[in-house]
Amino acid sequence: MTLDIPAGDFRAFIFDCDGTLADTMGLHYQAWLTEVRSRGGDFPEDLFYSLGGVPATGVVEFLNHRYNLSMPVEETAAAKEERFEHLIPQVKPIRAVVDFALGKSGRYPLAVASGGLKPLVLGTLDALGIRAHFPVVVTFEDVTHPKPAPDTYLEAARQLGVEPSACLVFEDTPLGVQAATSAGMQCVLVPSGPVVAAPLL
Repeated sequence: MTLDIPAGDFRAFIFDCDGTLADTMGLHYQAWLTEVRSRGGDFPEDLFYSLGGVPATGVVEFLNHRYNLSMPVEETAAAKEERFEHLIPQVKPIRAVVDFALGKSGRYPLAVASGGLKPLVLGTLDALGIRAHFPVVVTFEDVTHPKPAPDTYLEAARQLGVEPSACLVFEDTPLGVQAATSAGMQCVLVPSGPVVAAPLL
């Protein structure tokens, strides 16, 4: 994988976690598919990838609306995350992105800005052995409006003490790119899974 790094005087680097630093999207899909099918629904793979960056509760709400289901939102989301937690030991790094981050560590401030649950994000970083390189970890629980709103990235920049325009973001989903762009940040798109358009939420 070759990353298309834009020119610029960047003073901080912010990374999404799932599908960007960590090759977790297939594991997330496995957890989602098992949970949704256990509740009488289905979850096409292309739709799953189009929802990349959406918090788990938002995914359940979307599936309920799209397929006229009545899955309990909080309960289903929690059950899916529990299924994923058991799969975390299988996580592999997305080598090109991790190597880039490690090359900047100690010279530039680094952060993770994710739409996932903080315990799962931290567990994923631990599984990859890279958590210590990211002193700032912001998840959807830390902001009022998750991705595709810019709040997650703006909060990461605030905690890093760097102006948003001086931050370079690494993302793998259209919603994540939208969030970074809305925050006034340049963004590197990391290829991950099928390339699909974002749905209308």
